[in-house]
Amino acid sequence: MANSDPIRVGVLFSSEGVMSRVETSMLFGTTFAIQEINESGGLDGRELVAVRYDPQSNPARYAELTAKLIIEDGVNVIFGCANSNTRKAALPVIERSNRLLFYPMMYEGFEFSPNVIYTGGTPNQHNAPLAHYMSNRYGPRVYMVGSDYIFPYESNRTMSDFVLQRKGGKKLGERYVPIGAQEKDFAAIVRDIRDKQPDFVFSTVVGQSTRMFYQAYADAGLDPAKMPIASLSTSECEVTEMGSRIAEGHYTAAPYFRSIQTERNRACVASFVKRFGDRVEPNVSWEAAYFQVHLFAKAFAQAGDDSHDVLLPQVLGCEIDAPQGSVRVDPITHHTRLHPRIGRVDNNGQFTIVAQAQGGVEADPYLISHDLDDWTETLQLIE
Repeated sequence: MANSDPIRVGVLFSSEGVMSRVETSMLFGTTFAIQEINESGGLDGRELVAVRYDPQSNPARYAELTAKLIIEDGVNVIFGCANSNTRKAALPVIERSNRLLFYPMMYEGFEFSPNVIYTGGTPNQHNAPLAHYMSNRYGPRVYMVGSDYIFPYESNRTMSDFVLQRKGGKKLGERYVPIGAQEKDFAAIVRDIRDKQPDFVFSTVVGQSTRMFYQAYADAGLDPAKMPIASLSTSECEVTEMGSRIAEGHYTAAPYFRSIQTERNRACVASFVKRFGDRVEPNVSWEAAYFQVHLFAKAFAQAGDDSHDVLLPQVLGCEIDAPQGSVRVDPITHHTRLHPRIGRVDNNGQFTIVAQAQGGVEADPYLISHDLDDWTETLQLIE
């Protein structure tokens, strides 16, 4: 008799804490994909069931709840984690237990684990095209502002390497604020930016502090038409929170924006809105959380089992049509081929795509090749 037991998977995204807004969108993206899979007959007729806990944006809780999912709930696959400090907290538990984590957040790169599938972007897929675009359009003199943890530090190091390749490239400042920083924490930084007049500001401020930074920037009278903020971490979620008046004219690098005008994306967003309304705004992390569940489902259909050693060979090399375009897991790096894009916030709070790669770009998590001139032909300017 065929096994009809439900397939239980762990889901670790926060509904509370400083990262709750974007993590809630990842939770909804995951839930959306699970509903689609179950409505299409499940996995070999078996229902896909999420076992979900709220880590409350606390790295220690990610580790604790990862252990709970594995030991008490018996799951083999976990979808979750957001900031790199949360992934790194959960990773030792995942590896010791030989389970598989699907991680949907763009990150700083320079990591490999046989127990992780990385579906967010790596520096060559977001940082490099952003550096190329901004230094060509505005100039290579950059001021960097980030939250105080590993992703901003490593991303700023990489951005420094990129802009210093340019003639006249210079880092004019590098400042960090606590995760959860308030507007007052940015006052001195914004004054320094105004005094030094960089060509652009590179932001890796995350979570609720993003709104505080952009608000302080606007209150200081700094003009995005002349000196924009260029970010890896400001998505439609953060723009919705701060409002288009504050966000308009600033830039983000990501493989996905809600505004992508393809039939696949329009249909996906329309279906999501029909189910969930406007409770969350589709964004790059939402999309990765969504498509990675479908990657898992396709691999499971081939493997017939979700244990690490049986499932992983089917995940590696797996390819699906995601809302951003065709994505594929690289068998060597465990990272995903994505479609880099640069977006500028418009007066409706959406991103106008101003440049995009002409096709999928393989992840290069260790930046073996990172010459900015590589993007001269790769990045197609739309306006």
